[in-house]
Amino acid sequence: MTSSYLNPKCEAREHPQGGCGVFARERIAKGELVSLWGGKIVRKEDLDPSMPRFTQRVLQVDEELYLLTAEEKEPNDCFNHSCEPNLGFTGQIGLVAMRDIETGEELTFDYAMSDGEPYDEFDCLCGLADCRRKVTGNDWKLPELWQKYDGFFSSYLARRIEKLRR
Repeated sequence: MTSSYLNPKCEAREHPQGGCGVFARERIAKGELVSLWGGKIVRKEDLDPSMPRFTQRVLQVDEELYLLTAEEKEPNDCFNHSCEPNLGFTGQIGLVAMRDIETGEELTFDYAMSDGEPYDEFDCLCGLADCRRKVTGNDWKLPELWQKYDGFFSSYLARRIEKLRR
């Protein structure tokens, strides 16, 4: 039994570049709900970075709080990062389409929309024109992303950004 919701217009499958990804099986309209993560809320000090699939299973949802998804891999564990995403956050655990998405497109979000700590940093290989080359837990602080993703940051990061704007 899965603890997360994935819109039936989507499917997780093997990614051509390795690992897995989530792809549109049908057209998805701008604003449509794509995903809701489920799991257990844990405090930062209770996270175990050595557990299997750590970066796939952990989503920061507030200051010092993380959502830990099920031990068994779920389709929602397969969303990849992109510096030009088509999904953004609604609240703390939901993803919505930022624009109309066509059948066959990979569904991605920018991890800067949810990561406010350095638990999942890596070299980005998306190869897009706006690629940051490195994804860090501080990317949410980039003013150019505030404008680009306005209304699509996780709730706790939106609060952080609002404080910085004042």
